Amino acid sequence: MRVVVDAERCQGHNRCHALAPVLFDIDDLGYATAAPGSVPADLEAAARLAEANCPEHAITIDP
Repeated sequence: MRVVVDAERCQGHNRCHALAPVLFDIDDLGYATAAPGSVPADLEAAARLAEANCPEHAITIDP
């Protein structure tokens, strides 16, 4: 699985980073970006939690 952040939808709430800091970075303007690569199996639940908690629905998970 891979996490993707839609930069046009992200409003910088950064709930994703608060819930899964290993999977999300914050850019210089305060918006979330997904860490590159696949999500480790032990962090899949955290990725789904971050997706569910994004108020802008800017996070998607690709299988």
